[in-house]
Amino acid sequence: MTPLVIHRVAALDLRYEPWPWPFADARRDEIAAHFAERQRRKPAIWNGRVLLARNPVFADDRLSASYFDVDFASLLAWRDWGCADQSVVNGFGMGALRCADGAFVLGEMAQHTANAGRIYFPAGTPDADDISGGTVDIAGSVARELEEETGLTPADYRADSGWDCVVVDASIAMIRLLQVDCSGASLRERIEANLARQLQPELSAIHLVRGPADLTSAMPRFVTAFIQQQFASTS
Repeated sequence: MTPLVIHRVAALDLRYEPWPWPFADARRDEIAAHFAERQRRKPAIWNGRVLLARNPVFADDRLSASYFDVDFASLLAWRDWGCADQSVVNGFGMGALRCADGAFVLGEMAQHTANAGRIYFPAGTPDADDISGGTVDIAGSVARELEEETGLTPADYRADSGWDCVVVDASIAMIRLLQVDCSGASLRERIEANLARQLQPELSAIHLVRGPADLTSAMPRFVTAFIQQQFASTS
């Protein structure tokens, strides 16, 4: 595993620049076979188009990178095969819900999803819907994923002005703190009611993290590192 680093930035400068990915082109048949097997085990996953990043740079209080589009099968194979091509990174946004009582609210991915059982903040790999005027709108991606997964809209929280970018292995998790004016238990109940109305929700459970003791191995490193830093800064 590579060392984990957290960069605090005020702005994201993410450009959309189409690029033919040599990894995906060279291993197309292997990728197709890998995805067919994954889809056999989880029929609900589908091979849509997503965005991956290249050339990330942290400078002058901002993160700059270029994004290109690729099919989900290629991203999944790249990830499952150990992210062998180090020229690209999975750069995605996350909305860190924190309640008035200090509790963080996380969701557990449902069994029909590609990340079943993993517990993290509402998030999603950016796609073409997040491209606006030649740039990738991660803030918009976070808001969309948050509403899809939990039912919350921007009127329900106050978004921090900056981002905590957690860099680990071949991922950059761009995490924005979202403050909610209610208790963790109250927000969990509200989200659970929303999930109950969905035919096939992405989340199977809602978890509260009130302190480091609530962190588990089902939570990715970028999530636990961010939460630990938040608790340390407020202790």
